[in-house]
Order: sequence, then structure tokens, then C-alpha cells
Amino acid sequence: MLIRTRDQHLFDPGAKRILALDGGGDRGILTLQYVKRVEDILRKRAGNDLDFRLSQYFDLIGGTSTGSIIATGLALGWTVEKLEVLYNELSEQVFQKSIWRQGILQAKFPRTPLMKALTTQFGDRTLGSDDLQTGLMIMTKRLDSGSPWPLMNNPKGRYFDPVANKGTATPNKDFLLREIVRASTAAPHYFNPERLRIGKGAEGAFVDGGVSPHNNPALQLLLMATTEGFGLKWATGADQLLLMSVGTGAQELRMAANEVMDMSSAKVSLQALTSLMNDCDAMNQTILQWMSRSPTAWKIDREIGDLHGDVLGGRELFSYLRYNVVLDRDWLKENLNVDLKASEVKGLQEMDKPTNMSKLALLGATASHIQIQPNHFPTQFDM
Repeated sequence: MLIRTRDQHLFDPGAKRILALDGGGDRGILTLQYVKRVEDILRKRAGNDLDFRLSQYFDLIGGTSTGSIIATGLALGWTVEKLEVLYNELSEQVFQKSIWRQGILQAKFPRTPLMKALTTQFGDRTLGSDDLQTGLMIMTKRLDSGSPWPLMNNPKGRYFDPVANKGTATPNKDFLLREIVRASTAAPHYFNPERLRIGKGAEGAFVDGGVSPHNNPALQLLLMATTEGFGLKWATGADQLLLMSVGTGAQELRMAANEVMDMSSAKVSLQALTSLMNDCDAMNQTILQWMSRSPTAWKIDREIGDLHGDVLGGRELFSYLRYNVVLDRDWLKENLNVDLKASEVKGLQEMDKPTNMSKLALLGATASHIQIQPNHFPTQFDM
């Protein structure tokens, strides 16, 4: 099996492959079932080589929140099996509820268990570590300035090593993986923000990247891979660029008008934020399908459908794969032949419930075998 370095992945000529991983708390175990299915398909294509890793196939892997944990592990050359073990351990250690923490006056969960686990797994590795076998992007949000902060290990990036150009900002290459992953997972209400040193005498307060338009980081990764400013400028075209995006389970927010009118102000605010995140995801999905060739295109709405036949500018800029489930009883029955009670489906929508892990894993495994086909990965993208 050909092992390439980070810089070979980023800068060698030829077709490129991107993997984007959504945020979603412990529902990341569902994401892992999709990733495992792809790992199995590609390992078989590589002659059932037990040493095959997804870091050898994908040239850039990025994630938001829980997706950043998966992305970092994959970029380090971990198997999906190892990540599954980690996820089950993390869920039990991190999401321990307390009657003293309700997410109102203080965060629902303390920082220490998550940081301890991340330290155990990632140690003192930085974003510039040679242990990262391929491109890695971690999506964060700097709340004190209101700006999304995508952090990437691209040595040609403007902020990878600004000190070399007499800048004063902390180089991206020097950020500890454990700290920026912790920042990316610092979902408001669930966790406190993460304080990071961003320059000489300057600090930033970082929260979950899902509080930006990029809980689904696919569009951000496409920008970073193809635009001049980020320093990669990969070639576009349906035969030149493959973008695979994996969700953690979507929710359809449907309520009676009276139910909304009777909500407390706090609950209306939370519902509005959740709705906004769904809108951002839908807009990302619309734009990505509009620009690409996609055998997995999702129906956006009843007016524009799945955009089949619509291509922005008349040229497909990349091949696009989007895999996800909708955590809705009717959808699960119709698309996966999975029959759950309404109360069970509602319970699966929670992002901090360790008892959901086995059910989510089974759901993800079922969906991945129905949705993912080997021909979704054309041979022109083989290594």
C-alpha cells in the first residue's frame, strides 16, 4: 500500500478527495457507521490490505464538533474500529448528567473529562505534527469576535506559520490538537467556551464550529481546497475532485402554531437557533448539489427538488456524495424499513445520551449499506 505524506496529499498533481464530517454530539457514532462502510469498500478495492487507512485515500479530512474528533483520528491513521471504541468511552465519560448542572447558569457538562480524554488520545501533538498523514481541517468559532475559524494543517496557508513572515499571531501549526478539538466541540449550553492564545498578549474564546454556518463543513472545505486565498487551488471538475459529506442525523422541526405560541422565551430562542442551523445545512446542501455531479442528491424542497439538471455555470465542479438519515419516524420506515415508536425517534435526536449509542450505531449501519454503493467512488479517484 502506497503511503503518502501530508504534503504529497496536499500538493501532488492529480485527482483529489475530500471527506467532510458534521457535528452532532454522541450521534457521531452514526457517522462512524458510514465511514466504516467506505473503509470496507476501499479496503476491499486495495486487495483487503489490513494496513489500509482512509488517511491514504482522502487528501483532506475536516470536521465540526464531534466530526472534528473523527477527522483528527482518521488523519492520524486510525481505523474506524479504534474510533468506535473511543466514542463509546467518550460518551460514558463526558455526558455524565448532574442535577447541579442544567446548562442555564453553568454549562451542562464540565470541561475536565473531555479534555482528559482528548489529552490521552492526542497527547502533545500539534496541528503541524508529522503524525498527521493527510490534510486536516478543524472547524471552530471564535465567539469574542463572531468569526468562524477553520484551522488547517496546510503549510501554504496564510496563518500556518505567520511568525516566519514577521507576523505576531499564534501559528496554526502550533495549536495543540487536543485544545482546538476541544474548542470545536464546545457547544454552548453543553460546554463552556475554550480559551486559546491567538497571538502575543491576545486570547480568543472559542465555541463549537456548529454555531457558524458550517456545522456541515463541506462547503468550507471546498472553499479551502479550491480558492486562491487558502493556498491549495486544487483543480475542479467532476473527474478531478470528489467531496464526500456525512451527517449525524437530521431533524425536521414540525410543530403546531399554538405549541410555538405557548413556548417560553428561552425555548423559542433555542428553537430558533436549532432552526437556523437546519437552514444553514439546507443552504449548504443546495449550493453543493447545484455545483456538482451527485448520485446521492437529496430533495431540497418541493419547489426545486434535488436540482437534477441544474448546474451552476453549466459545468460540474466536483463529484458530490452526501450521506445521512432523517430522524423522523415516517422517513425511517419508508427509506430504511426501520419501524420505531415516535418516542424512540425523539429520544435518538438527543446529542448527549449514552444509552442511545447502540441504537444509533445500528441505524447508521443499516443506512450505510442501503445508501453507499461501491460505484459512488469512481476508479479515476483510486490511488
